[in-house]
Parts: sequence; structure tokens; C-alpha cells
Amino acid sequence: MGADLGAMRIVFISDTHTLHDAVEVPEGDVLVHAGDFSSRGLTHEVTAFAEWFRRHGHPHKIVVAGNHDFLCEREPEKAREILGDVTYLDTEGVVVEGLKVWGSPWQPWFHDWAFNLPRGEELAEHWALAPSGVDMLVTHSPPMGCLDRTVRGEHVGCADLEAALLRIQPRVHVFGHIHEAAGTVVRHDESLAINASNCDVRYRPVNPAVCVDWDVDGPRLVESGR
Repeated sequence: MGADLGAMRIVFISDTHTLHDAVEVPEGDVLVHAGDFSSRGLTHEVTAFAEWFRRHGHPHKIVVAGNHDFLCEREPEKAREILGDVTYLDTEGVVVEGLKVWGSPWQPWFHDWAFNLPRGEELAEHWALAPSGVDMLVTHSPPMGCLDRTVRGEHVGCADLEAALLRIQPRVHVFGHIHEAAGTVVRHDESLAINASNCDVRYRPVNPAVCVDWDVDGPRLVESGR
């Protein structure tokens, strides 16, 4: 498995929560945001993020929504219009310079936030939609047991996503959501797993972007913020 591509640098960010202006974004070829770019998913928040995101010079920009991004769930067409020519993935894929990418914002039920699905059958059916042979998986939720531990010591990731990863086997899996693991990169099964959250557990945008160089030999971590 692997993309037939030339060398490219991919920059990962997530969980900026309207504080994107405080995040330093390195130059690269692909800029990926793994959700929670807003606070309550209000129109003006999405608009401000879209304007900021589009200003960056990366030739390709990819974003999924997160549990704070209500507009993307309630009025998806309006959200897509605001985001403009940014590649917005909601349970769908795209090929970028030979790199197969698939993204989804859905997560295990979490209070009354956006993009909630019950654990079990519904989430299992959802992750069954992700194709095998994906090079890069972009989700907002982490899988169960991987960079998903809260300050209370609980693992709150998605068990159904974890099970699906055995079939999907992405080379890179990027997510956010759990700020306690912000900026951490680990090997998880066959994947390079990245929690790209920029905000820490106190919602301070203190964690840098994560950069990966990807060529015919696969992905290689450049800097991780830790």
C-alpha cells in the first residue's frame, strides 16, 4: 500500500476553536485541519475560519468538522459554500497528488454536541463506509486506546473506529478532539497516529502544527510539537 507520488510536505492542525490566528502554520503542500475550528459552529465563526484557512499558500487544503462545528451538521450546504474551494470531507474521499484521503467528522455520542452517533452498531456501520487502502485517514475522533485518554484517566475514543482500522490500514491517521494528547505522534498498528490538536486541555492554542514529509517511501515525521 502507498501512494504513487512525489515528495510533499503535509501540515496537520486541529482543534483551533476560533483561535486560529494564534497558530503558526508552516509552509507545505497540503494543509489538513481535523475539526473543531469553531467554538459553537456559528456562521461568523465558520466564515472567519474559512477566510483564514484559505489565505495560506498550501496548494491543497483539507478539512473535516468536529463536535463544535454545528453549522456543518445542521446546514451542510451553507457550510460548504462558506468554506469555498477548500476540500471539505464529510464521510467521503479525495485523491491529492496521488494520495488517497478519506475523512469523517462523526464520533461516539458526546453530550449534546455535533456529529454524534451511538456506540455500537451505528458507528460500526458508519466506519464500514471507509474504503480499504486509504493512505491518509482524517477523523475528528481518535480510536479507542490511542491518544484518547482524558484528565480523568478515561479512554474515550471510538472502539468501532479502532476495529475498522484493521481493515482500512491507513499509513497516516490524523485526528484531534482529546486535547490532553495534543501534539502527540505515535505508531498505532500499521499507522502513524497523530493527535493534531492545537489547543490544550485549557483551550490555550499552545501546541504547534505537526508536519510529515511523504514520498515514495511513505510518511516521515518532521516535527511533532513535543
